[in-house]
Formats: sequence, C-alpha cells, structure tokens
Amino acid sequence: GARRVIHSAAGVGVSGLRGGKNGGMSDPSSIAPRFLAPAQVAELLSIEVDEVIELVYQGRLRGSQLGSPSRWRIEESSLSGYLAEQSEEARRMALWRQANEASFPEVWGGTRIQGI
Repeated sequence: GARRVIHSAAGVGVSGLRGGKNGGMSDPSSIAPRFLAPAQVAELLSIEVDEVIELVYQGRLRGSQLGSPSRWRIEESSLSGYLAEQSEEARRMALWRQANEASFPEVWGGTRIQGI
C-alpha cells in the first residue's frame, strides 16, 4: 500500500521498512526503527492523539503512515529527542523567569513592568 513519509526538522525521512531480497540497507547490522501507535505516544506524553499527529507534521516527532489501510506510526527513538527539547525549553523558561523576577533597583529604578 501507499506509504506517507514525514520529514523531521533535520530533513531525514523515515521509511521504517527493510529493503527487499537484496537487503537494501547499507549496514546489515543496523536495526529497523521501532514504531508506536499515536495512542501509545499520547499516553506516554499525557497529550491527545491529535496533538501527537500535529507534532509529526511540525517535525518534532518522526512518523509515517504505514500499512493498508494506512495508519500513523511514530518512531520510538524520536520521543527521546522531543523530550530533551521539551526539557531544554522548560529550563530556558525557568532561567528567563528568574532573570525577569530578579530585582536590581540600582539598575532599573524602583518600578518594574509586570507581565512581560
């Protein structure tokens, strides 16, 4: 059946299928990626299935439509990259909040603008 491949932000497509009789893979020791159903990913990330598919379209998760009828499958290894990205984003926001909440009266004067 038809197969739809979504490219990640790095531009690497995901096929998830091994080659035919000739192998089709440059490194025979490489392991085919493991795929998860969107519902499994949604449960792991505590989000809705529609949000998982949106993350694939945004290139933040790698996934493909496989099989006949085609069903979305998410490459398991892309989850660790997504979680690392989320962790880094949270760390940056925490640092930004710390800097924003820091009081430097000698630099900023006695008033602060709230909510920026």
